[in-house]
Amino acid sequence: MKYENLLLEIKNRILYITINRESKLNALNKATLGELHFAITDSFNDRSVGGIILTGAGPKAFVAGADISEFATFNPDEGRNLAREGQTKVFDVIHNSNKPVIAAINGFALGGGLELAMACHIRVVSDNARLGLPEVTLGLIPGYGGTQRLTQLVGRARALELILTADMITAAEALQSGLVNHVVSPEELIIKSEEIMNKILSRSPVAVAAAIRAVNAGLTDGENGFEAEINEFSNCFGTADFHEGVTAFREKRKPVFKGN
Repeated sequence: MKYENLLLEIKNRILYITINRESKLNALNKATLGELHFAITDSFNDRSVGGIILTGAGPKAFVAGADISEFATFNPDEGRNLAREGQTKVFDVIHNSNKPVIAAINGFALGGGLELAMACHIRVVSDNARLGLPEVTLGLIPGYGGTQRLTQLVGRARALELILTADMITAAEALQSGLVNHVVSPEELIIKSEEIMNKILSRSPVAVAAAIRAVNAGLTDGENGFEAEINEFSNCFGTADFHEGVTAFREKRKPVFKGN
């Protein structure tokens, strides 16, 4: 697929996806969401990709929100379709990815941009970042999973305060609340993201995927996270990675995982 709004690069098993609409502060329009769907799902079948670092072009914004001009005249049915399609084809796909996805947040992460970051497994932010869900100022609420994921990350009371006031918070406040994992200088943003990703990539891909599934199960209605953990744990015993890990431990060497 030819990408008009994304820049893609694979280096050392990391797929770098840069949302490239800098003049629009990388706002998410329908075309960009479609490209994100294809880029991420294609990576699942690409054995050269072990994980994804997602960021925005330029220093001003990761993603400053959705492209309001595309839905300003929508009726309720069109709004429902917009939210459902975005959630199922992009945000939930990232959330449920077996390959780790790190959001490297530069500048503003607002509305759909923060929802995109929250769908990722890990969030690293520059110290000049500003994060928020301003939808109520438009007479809307977050529609790409923001009400659910923010609550899971920071708790009900803090999530409601952020959503109902539409306030932006600083990187330091986001770290304190548990919304993000690390705060670094803008110059160190990608470096820190790569450091975390490379550490993950040195582990068993089979075990990493199993851990993501087990954690997500505990956040999913109708699923028993403890039972999911037991099943994922037991399945690991039938993998070549488990035998390699145990053998390497006994031989006092670094394991060489193959992902099977």
